[in-house]
Parts: sequence; C-alpha cells; structure tokens
Amino acid sequence: MKLGALGEADLRQRLHAGTLRLRTGPFVSCVRSDLDEVVEGIALHYAEHELGEPDGYADFHVGVERHRQWRSGLRPQVIFRFDADHPFNPLPGDQGFPMLEWGLNWCVSGLCHQYLTLHAAVLERNGRALILPAPSGSGKSTLCAGLVFSGWRLLSDELALIDPTSGWVTPLPRPVSLKNASIEVIRRFAPQVQFGRLVHETLKGVVGHFKPPIDAVQRGAERARPAWLVLPRYQSDVAPRFTALGRGRMFMRLLDNAFNYHVHGRAGFDRLGELVGQCDCLEFTYSRLEDAARLFDLLEREGASAVLDGAP
Repeated sequence: MKLGALGEADLRQRLHAGTLRLRTGPFVSCVRSDLDEVVEGIALHYAEHELGEPDGYADFHVGVERHRQWRSGLRPQVIFRFDADHPFNPLPGDQGFPMLEWGLNWCVSGLCHQYLTLHAAVLERNGRALILPAPSGSGKSTLCAGLVFSGWRLLSDELALIDPTSGWVTPLPRPVSLKNASIEVIRRFAPQVQFGRLVHETLKGVVGHFKPPIDAVQRGAERARPAWLVLPRYQSDVAPRFTALGRGRMFMRLLDNAFNYHVHGRAGFDRLGELVGQCDCLEFTYSRLEDAARLFDLLEREGASAVLDGAP
C-alpha cells in the first residue's frame, strides 16, 4: 500500500500513534509526530512510497515533536527523537519536516554499516551510476536536481550506499533538499517541480524539499554499477568544464566524504580503492544547469574522452 492511499485523518492517526511504517529504499522507518508541518511534508513528499504493516519491523523508530521544556515567551521548539533519546539540539517550531529529513540521514549514515556510506548525490542512467561526492556549498544538490529533470534517475541527493561486497550502489530515493538561491534556480529550470513549504532562518538559510520523481521511487530496489566519480563545483559566470582528476586525489576526496569506511577496516579501505579504480574520475565546474545537463548527456553517451576533449 502506498502512503498516498491513506486519507489525511488516517495518516495523522498513524503518525500520532507511532504506527506509520515508511519504506525508503532498503529501510523501514517508524515515524511519530503530531506536527502539522510534518504531516503535510510526509503527505506530499512520500505519497508514492510503500508502507509497512503498522505493527511490523522497523529499522528506525523516530519522532519529531514539540519541545515540552521550552520557556514561555520564547518561540516554540521541536526535537528529534531516536528511540528514547533526542540526539540533536531543539530547533525552531517550523523546522519539523527538515529536522525529520536530517534525522533520517543521521540514522542511515551513523548506523547502517552494512553499507559503505558516502556523502554524495547519486544518479543513474542505463544501469550506470554517477556519484557526486562533495561538501555542502559545492552545488552538488543543485546539479543533482538539474540532472533529475534532465533524464537521470535519482538514487539519492545525500547518501551513496555502496554494497561492500559487489561495489554497486543501493538507491535511497527520498525528498531532495535545496537551499537559498538554488530553490529559484530549480524552479526556473524545471517549472513542474513540487516543492513543499519553504522553511526560513534555518542554520542553512532558506530550505526547501521537492518530491522525488515517481520513477525513482518505483525503481527503489534497482541497484546501479558505479561508472563515474565527479567532484562538482558551482562558480558564477564560467564556461562548463570537465577536467581529469588523478585517482589518488579522488581517493583522498572520497575519504573526506566517507561516513564509515573506518568501521569496515581494511575492507572499507580496499572497497574505496576499487570504486576509484572502476570509475572515470573527473572534476566539473559549472554555472548554468542547461550547459551541465548537455555535457553530462555527452559523458554518458560517449565517455570521458569526449568531454575532456572539449567536444561541443
């Protein structure tokens, strides 16, 4: 059963009782909340996701709720709960849905060591995965969103889940998070985009999420073989450009963006080395998404030599 088949009253009841089991990629999350913002965000962004049985197994038991100890005269606050703990500081009361998304990312990156997990956006075309490892502020999520609306399948905009045995990427299709100027950039690039309500004055500025494409959710169990590792960098008023990156430098950048390779010990170190060895390793500087989409199409069709040779 898909979440979108629930009526609003049923969705609210399950969230209030903590019986909503939400499937996202390989995980099931039991979510509890009575916040309107969370109900609204889940109803919009997860409408195509499958539900687990209300009393079934869940990988994570999480909740977002009002902070009961906030003092009168201050703005209401919300907290994220994981089991009986609340691992983060409270946030202003209108940040409930972003807090849920950040909390779920924390659960996966910090607890799911059956995967080697990278801070990276991942997309797929023709069975091959494009991995974009980069820190916040690099333009990674903006580029990912632009490619999503240019014919690439979304696997994740935040977390690359690498199977330690096969090296393939497991999808985790969830809402895509954008912030500040990137929101309007994507609205202009893809007018059909479905953003939820924007949240202002977060630690990242203005934050908005858009609904993952239906195809990405429906193919959420379809893994992809890594083919390209690309370090993106947004820079205003520049011509789009791919440059080759040495495998040693790419390996070090992956270490910087790996959440848990140390947990896997030597096997994790070796898997990262194998990942670098099997992929084209590139840097990409861009300004306009239209140019980026065109060059990534060329990369997928004709290979790295075509884009490095400066083909139009």
